[in-house]
Amino acid sequence: MDFELTEELAMIRDMAREFAQQELLPRATKHDRQGFIDPEVFQMMGDLGIWGLTVPEAYGGTEVGNLALSLVLEEINHACASTGVTASVHGSLVCSTLVKHASDAIKQEWLPKLATGEVIGAYSLSEAASGSDAAALEATAVQDGDEWVLNGTKLWVTSGEQAGMFLTYVRTDPTVSKAKGITAFVIPRDTPGFTVGKSEKKTGLRGSSTNELILDNVRLSKDRIVGELNRGFHVAMDALDGGRIGIASQAVGIGRACLEASVKYAKEREQFGKPIGQFQAIQWKLADMSTKLDASRMLTHKAAWMRDNGQDCGQMASQAKLMSSITANFCADECLQIHGGAGYTDDFHVERLFRDARVTEIYEGVTDIQRLVIARKLLV
Repeated sequence: MDFELTEELAMIRDMAREFAQQELLPRATKHDRQGFIDPEVFQMMGDLGIWGLTVPEAYGGTEVGNLALSLVLEEINHACASTGVTASVHGSLVCSTLVKHASDAIKQEWLPKLATGEVIGAYSLSEAASGSDAAALEATAVQDGDEWVLNGTKLWVTSGEQAGMFLTYVRTDPTVSKAKGITAFVIPRDTPGFTVGKSEKKTGLRGSSTNELILDNVRLSKDRIVGELNRGFHVAMDALDGGRIGIASQAVGIGRACLEASVKYAKEREQFGKPIGQFQAIQWKLADMSTKLDASRMLTHKAAWMRDNGQDCGQMASQAKLMSSITANFCADECLQIHGGAGYTDDFHVERLFRDARVTEIYEGVTDIQRLVIARKLLV
């Protein structure tokens, strides 16, 4: 058992760390306040190959896999979680799904653009009536000759304002059980009848847009289907395994930022004549944060390694997401507590970390859903 990264993976991590610290960290507060990510950031990520980490070389990607993506996402989210979630959805949910399930024609059309960041990908599964109960979606597609006509509204779509392509799930057969009549479609942004709706005002991740999608008689040819007709729920669940590894990586990055900020402040802040880091109460907080983060990272890397090696990573991905998201929120809470009143102001970036961490226990499956997935695997 080797816990050392390969030379290639270490180089990728170091590249991402340098980019994140030099380019993202100075912009993170700005992204949060202005409500969008600077466009030049996307260009830099394309130049570094970050958009195409899970895309085969034949389509312009680097094809270094999910563990490499996890390493990169930890570094990006350590600096700017708004940029991090954009990269996670693009790589973990969109690119990986097309690579595994799309037709050759769809791959040829979209993967080269996605690999360079010329097009940002978005993933659309949730609706007003289908959150944790993902199979309860109500948006429909009805066949009309050689075309499908889509209608309905989708919610909580990350990167809706920036994306040029949307991997979207709708109901194609209402006569069968709800998980069996769903199909995945690729929808180009400029498709007639397709509209990106309102942008949600969120507690955290404010630099990343989160939008509704409106489908009003959107006509798509049958060659826009990803995977098999009426088997889209299987595609969605497989995609979420990768997505959960991505969010686990995000949570580790946010948690690490909280720990590092806490250590720095504990060394500098003095009370009762000495740095607060010399008090056992503070030391125990730091120790618990560090231990939980290391455990979270190990789970996340193992889940990514399993996915790279073609193993069923569903349980491990849920364990990684469960542990990492709880840990990120624990670290954010302890970080703010260590900073005291100062941490509750925007003079420090602690309050942004606190806000950004919260959603990691919600999207890509809430904490209780992860426990349900894990328990079901154990009870088979």
